[in-house]
Amino acid sequence: MTKFYQKLLENNKEWVASKLEENPAFFDELANGQNPPLLWIGCADSRVPANEITGTKPGEVFVHRNIANMVIHTDMSMLSVLDYAVNVLHVKHVIICGHYGCGGVQAAMGNKQFGIIDNWLRHIKDVYRIHYAELEAIKDEKDRLNRFVELNVIEQVYDLCKTSIVQNAWKKRKTPSIHGWVYDIKNGLIKDLGVSVSDNSNLAEVYKIAPDTVF
Repeated sequence: MTKFYQKLLENNKEWVASKLEENPAFFDELANGQNPPLLWIGCADSRVPANEITGTKPGEVFVHRNIANMVIHTDMSMLSVLDYAVNVLHVKHVIICGHYGCGGVQAAMGNKQFGIIDNWLRHIKDVYRIHYAELEAIKDEKDRLNRFVELNVIEQVYDLCKTSIVQNAWKKRKTPSIHGWVYDIKNGLIKDLGVSVSDNSNLAEVYKIAPDTVF
C-alpha cells in the first residue's frame, strides 16, 4: 500500500481515539440514528468540505455534492437525497453552496469540449444564457466568473423550489427554507447571497403546484 493510503487508515484510528476521549459514548450515540437540521447541496470540489467549513459535527449535516452544486430536475441521485432529507429526516434548511473559482462553472463559460461532462456543463451554460446581458457587461474575466458562480447558486435555489418535493413539504409543514451561499476558498469565508425562500410565492405561476394536487 502507498504511504498516503496507509496514512488514511492511521488517521481514522487517531480520529476514533480522539472522539472516544472526548465522549466515550460518541459512536453509540451516532449509531442510534441521525436527525440533521440541514441538507447541504454543494460542489464536489475537494476543497469545500461541508462539515469542516461550517464547524458542524457528524450527524448535523446531510450532504449531496456534484459538479458545480447543480439542481437538475432529471438527476435521480439528487432528487433521492432531497426526498429522503425532506420527507424522512424533515430537515429545516437546505443550503446550496457554490464556491468562487469553481472549475465546472469556469468550464461552462467557454467552448472547449471535455467529454461526457459536457452534458452536465450544458445546464450551467443555460444559467449563463439567462443572465447573458449582466455577465457579458463584466469585462474582467475573474469578476465575471465570480458573478457567474453567484448567479448559478441563485438559479439552483429556485430550481430546487420548483420541485414537487419541496412544494409538497411547504404545503404540509412550512419547511424547509432554501438558502444560497458561496464559499471563498482564498479566505475560508462564506458569503450569504441573501436568497432565502420558504414558499412558492416568488415562483413564476407556471412552476407553482396547485394546492389541491399536493400529495
